Amino acid sequence: MAENGSQAVERFLASPENGYALILMDVQMPVMNGYQATEQIRSSGRTDAATVPIYAMTANTFAEDIARARSAGMNGHIAKPIDINALMQVLRTALGR
Repeated sequence: MAENGSQAVERFLASPENGYALILMDVQMPVMNGYQATEQIRSSGRTDAATVPIYAMTANTFAEDIARARSAGMNGHIAKPIDINALMQVLRTALGR
């Protein structure tokens, strides 16, 4: 868990390669938002930064919000409030189970 986007980036970069199987990224965080954090992770140069699935978690569900998540490098979008069945399907798909 991270309290803000900057911490999320720091924790990813401090982890061992392939240390994260998936990242659930809140979009609205202080210090650095989830879009910026995702862009920094993706551009970090680490091998796993290009492949780790990153999913936006946000109440913003308009088409432009989903497109913004994709353009930031996120693999998908999970709407809040969280539908547990939908979340479980995303996890199964993203983790290949």
